Order: sequence, then C-alpha cells, then structure tokens
Amino acid sequence: MQTPTPERSRQMCGDLDIRIARDGTWYYRGSPIGRKEMVSLFASVLERDDDGGYWLVTPVERGRIEVEDVPFVAVELFVCHDAAMQVISLRTNIDEIVTIDKDHPLRVAETPDSGETIPYVLVRPGLEARIARAVYYELVALGNEERIGAENLYGVWSMGTFFPLGKTYDAA
Repeated sequence: MQTPTPERSRQMCGDLDIRIARDGTWYYRGSPIGRKEMVSLFASVLERDDDGGYWLVTPVERGRIEVEDVPFVAVELFVCHDAAMQVISLRTNIDEIVTIDKDHPLRVAETPDSGETIPYVLVRPGLEARIARAVYYELVALGNEERIGAENLYGVWSMGTFFPLGKTYDAA
C-alpha cells in the first residue's frame, strides 16, 4: 500500500465563500469576519499558487478564496536609525511585523489607467501587503535621492538595501 502524500490526502474544497477586500477586510458569505483572531488563523494557512490563485491550505483541506488586490495592508511604520544602518519595519492589519529587506522587498506598482503609484511589501513567499497611503507618506519622508546607473531615483534604505519609490527629474 502506497503512503499518501500530503497533496494526495488533502481534500479539495473548491471555491470557498471567503473574500479579502482591497482594504484588508476578510468576508465570509458576504459578512465581515469581526474577530481578528479568526482572520489571523485563516491568514496563517493562506498560500498563493503559481497561477496567482489564493488558497487556504490545512493538512486535510484546500480551498480557493477571492482576493481583490493583496491579502494584507501595512498599517504602521517603525524605523530604527542605527549609526550604520536604517531599519524600516511595517505592521500589517493582522499584526504581523515585516522588516523591509532583501527577503521582504518593497516594490511600487503603477496603475495603467490612472498612473497612481501603489506600494507593496512582500510578507511571505507569494503574499504581499499593500502599504496604506498614510504609511507610504511616512516612507517618502524617510527617503532620499540616489544615483543608480544613469537614473536619479528617490527611495529608502533599509537593512543596507536601497528600495526605489520613484524617479526624480532634473529641473530644466
């Protein structure tokens, strides 16, 4: 008898009626999940597949959920100014702390229709947090201009790595 692998023994539940709204609110059957502990439990088993789908994965079940943008929102910023290195950390809406570094990079996307910039940070493999607008303004206040190759970039340093927030332009 062949021992079942975790993937084969996991029951597929199909689409679950769980949705994460753009603002980070989790919904079950159209109603917000009010208990942060329950949201944190679901978030602890959240995974993203290679096709971009989001799944809640337990040792026995796997079910797809809907995510409008990304599953988390960075709602608070912490900065430590060390003489040698600045360290920037973010707290998510589920109280997970993420330090911006090579393993948890900061990226800025631009919406094609409006050109609005939207900043994100990698929380766990495949799972990002959108940085709330007020927190983004705090990041911008910590930034400085750096010349990288032929471009002048504005960004922040964290854990010895420069993370661009955007290009700067010479006034002509």
